[in-house]
Amino acid sequence: MRRRAGASVALVPTMGSLHAGHAALIDQARKTADFVIVSVFVNPTQFAPGEDYERYPRTLEPDRALAGEHGADAVFAPVPAEVYPHGTAGATAVAVPGLSEILCGASRPGHFRGVTSVVARLFNIAEPDVALFGEKDYQQLVVIRRMAEELFFPTRVVGVPTVRETDGLALSSRNQYLTAVERTRAPALRRALESAAAERARGADPAAVGRAGMDALATAGFRPEYFEVRRAADLGPPEAGASEVILAAGWLGKARLIDNIRLD
Repeated sequence: MRRRAGASVALVPTMGSLHAGHAALIDQARKTADFVIVSVFVNPTQFAPGEDYERYPRTLEPDRALAGEHGADAVFAPVPAEVYPHGTAGATAVAVPGLSEILCGASRPGHFRGVTSVVARLFNIAEPDVALFGEKDYQQLVVIRRMAEELFFPTRVVGVPTVRETDGLALSSRNQYLTAVERTRAPALRRALESAAAERARGADPAAVGRAGMDALATAGFRPEYFEVRRAADLGPPEAGASEVILAAGWLGKARLIDNIRLD
């Protein structure tokens, strides 16, 4: 009905447990389109066995309230059977080879296939003109853009800058897994990225920047997964003249934290 009336539609896909970072996505969506839909769905297919699907925070009523406060017109909160009507085992999958198997994809096999499979479903259900995603999950943003381009979805995929705590820690629903001591250490991830960006701007070798970043995270108490300089457009190896992004991930206790910094 909204589309027949000529209204534009924005979709903000989330897994719930909404915070100020999600609020920024909704705020931007409100500026971008006439009708804003926020989806709240903890997608089972993007969790590997042993990951935190069962304990992932589910706070639907507070999520509805926050979405409404920031101008969302509708909250779509389906149950798994609505998104995967024949179950998740053997469900039709959408995959972006290559991009999905590096960085976070290397340590979380199948994760991005689950992400693109559910986002493709949400695009087909909501038929949005624009969909907004946080830049904290930079690899996810690149993967979804590639999927939308190659499958000819008429949806513009927009990245929204990361919202941070005053000490630089990127907002994330998983931050609540941090203990008080771990929370004091967590900003070291951002500091390591800022230091790496400064070194890279001075011409430091990408591999050396990565090694130094891994060492910095380990020293801060992280179990680092990766710390890499990549091309911003497609996450390929850096090359002269191309914009870059430095991406990092690591575990701090039970919390897996990711972040990135752009170099233009």
